[in-house]
Amino acid sequence: MNLGRRIVAVAALGAALLAAAGCATGTPSSGSSASPDATDASAAPQVDAAWLDDGRLLGVVTWGSSTCVPVADEATASGQDVSVTLTDPDGDQPCTADLAPRASLTGVPAGVDPHEDVALTVSYLDATATVDLDGDDDLSGTPGDPTDYAASAGWFDDERGIVLLTWGSSTCPPMIEGVEESDEAITVTFTTNDGPCTMDMSPRATVIQVADGSDDRVLVLVGDNLDATVPIAG
Repeated sequence: MNLGRRIVAVAALGAALLAAAGCATGTPSSGSSASPDATDASAAPQVDAAWLDDGRLLGVVTWGSSTCVPVADEATASGQDVSVTLTDPDGDQPCTADLAPRASLTGVPAGVDPHEDVALTVSYLDATATVDLDGDDDLSGTPGDPTDYAASAGWFDDERGIVLLTWGSSTCPPMIEGVEESDEAITVTFTTNDGPCTMDMSPRATVIQVADGSDDRVLVLVGDNLDATVPIAG
């Protein structure tokens, strides 16, 4: 199924997201704190979303510092209209000055049907954007039900990017070593994270960018105890 999302974003959101790239905090990393020029319209980030956890979670994608991922509040819904607010994570850690897609996780509210289209409204830094996310008949999870802790993935950005959801230590997220693409599969190899790692079981969102989007391919995970073949929703 072609994702076919129509992204509608107010100009203020692009400026606000870009300005926030150099001041928010997030995943532990080293780097200098800096902010891209928010007046550069060509660099204004977008907002997108991907189905995860068989329709029980959404990966809300924004563009900004890859080490400073916004935190998603609990989503609310009225029918198939879903709303979520993103906030900057607490702390004072410096952010890298790159402009990369990063995914914030939020649960899909009970009562939303993942088989039907969803209008997702994202609020961040007093600005708002709406993403039209196509329903997917292959999703078999029920929003509000517990997860099965299996790896899952979903397309975003018109099949130019993938959000991968894995479960494990919150302090040792997956680290990509390489990505290989073929007509049948996208193979992602991970390096072993030597920690030290906490013993919790948390959701981790990893963004994978691809050269050639195709919803007929599967995602093959190799290494770091993540070995699996995962369908890509959307």
